Amino acid sequence: CVSRVELSVSCRSLLDRDLGSRSDPLCVLLQDVGGGQWAELGRTERIKNCQNPEFCKKLVVDYYFEKVQKLKFGVYDIDNKSFDLNDDDYLGGIECTLGQVVSSSVFTRPLELKQGKPAGKGTIMISAEEIKDTRVVYLEIEARNLDKKDFLGKSDPFLEFYKQSDAGTWQLVYRSEVVIKNNLNPCWRKFSVPLQTFCGGDFNKPIKVQCADHDSDGSHDLIGTFETNLTQLQEAGDCSPVEFECIHPEKKQKKKSYKNSGIIRIKSCKIETEYSFLDYVMGGCQINFTVGVDFTGSNGDPKSPDSLHYISPDGINEYLIAIWSVGSVVQDYDTDKLFPAFGFGAQVPPSWQVSHEFALNFNPSNPYCQGIQGIVDAYRQILPQIRLYGPTNFSPIINHVARFAAQSAQQGTASQYFILLIITDGEITDLDQTRQAIVNASKLPMSIIIVGVGEADFKAMEFLDGDNGVLKSLTGEPAARDIVQFVPFRQFKNAPREALSQMVLAEVPKQLVSYYKWQGWPP
Repeated sequence: CVSRVELSVSCRSLLDRDLGSRSDPLCVLLQDVGGGQWAELGRTERIKNCQNPEFCKKLVVDYYFEKVQKLKFGVYDIDNKSFDLNDDDYLGGIECTLGQVVSSSVFTRPLELKQGKPAGKGTIMISAEEIKDTRVVYLEIEARNLDKKDFLGKSDPFLEFYKQSDAGTWQLVYRSEVVIKNNLNPCWRKFSVPLQTFCGGDFNKPIKVQCADHDSDGSHDLIGTFETNLTQLQEAGDCSPVEFECIHPEKKQKKKSYKNSGIIRIKSCKIETEYSFLDYVMGGCQINFTVGVDFTGSNGDPKSPDSLHYISPDGINEYLIAIWSVGSVVQDYDTDKLFPAFGFGAQVPPSWQVSHEFALNFNPSNPYCQGIQGIVDAYRQILPQIRLYGPTNFSPIINHVARFAAQSAQQGTASQYFILLIITDGEITDLDQTRQAIVNASKLPMSIIIVGVGEADFKAMEFLDGDNGVLKSLTGEPAARDIVQFVPFRQFKNAPREALSQMVLAEVPKQLVSYYKWQGWPP
């Protein structure tokens, strides 16, 4: 799920380093590759004598939502022919994340010579655009009077589409689904192929269509073939299908009277735009992040070193690591940086009633924490003030976030998406209510991430994830889309911190796009 992003850079009021003339700036882009190392991703052209350059050459970056991608932009005054920048004057630079850049229409920052030292009045402006042809071809096709190929029954036809490569070879781009058994007048299911894959975006590129009879032993017999291109296919409309004769080359040579081996009819051919995650983010979609923390008794007494809530001498535990690693990625996509955080399954003062959705900051009317650090601070403060108890009920907190998502969905625009992170030791009590809550939430703009901490058996969590089949409620209602991602923390115990967030967040872009596509809402 890699997107490529094109960054356009311009600067204003650069420092003047040249005597008698203006600076000759160039911008270089570096990416943090870990361990304090930076790798160059690209550089713009050099513009002579210019303090307000607008660079023409774009900088291209591979974009991954699930990673924090740290970038460094450096502007240099180039006065020689050497590639090395160490002998050129530094006019200032910035460090930021790619997430910050793609979620601003224009990302503007003052240039600094070093941390805290401004480079005069110099500023840098960066805007991002995703590179790709986002169009998709949708085709509906049927056939009639196909040749009979099977000795006993009729044919079992299927279709294959090939595009011609620049070298003239044919490359398979689509093979139709399940063959229609014993049918000489088949009607295939509507299907779609990305335009880039189908014909490289070239409407006149030759396309070869083959119709063959499916044999279970793999020795499929050719029924016939024809050549066309997307321009011809597009002439198909609701009332006027485009028809092609299916020709078998050997039969045509042998028989003078041979007409064709059947007719293939293109009932409709539509080209639609397929939006990406970045289209929605750049269109202004905000991602709202909520955390739910499991404070049930099965976690163990927080004062005891074998408790999952025990904060080690270096100030961390698995709950805190999960909050940090997921939150640090998501926070770039939320402008107000206010994150509601809740606990469940504890007895809460003053009444010591068990609560399944209490604000970590003890302020039910304003459960928002300032930034990820705010969630961490609230967690540390509340821990000694509550009694871990039970049962472990997920549904109240899922329904809580779902109420906000439902309100937002009524606006009918792709403006808000909700991510709920539940961190739990996995012993769930209200499985049936939780299944129903997830099925309801699958019709709303939200995703649920469950991180399982500790050594419990997470069978119930894996069941909720729905990867091995569609999750259904108790009444048998299936989820409209897969919105739950479950990850056991123990798999990441010794992995670098970002590995957890990558695994946990990898599904979110698909889930967000699938919701808005299902609703038919553009960015």
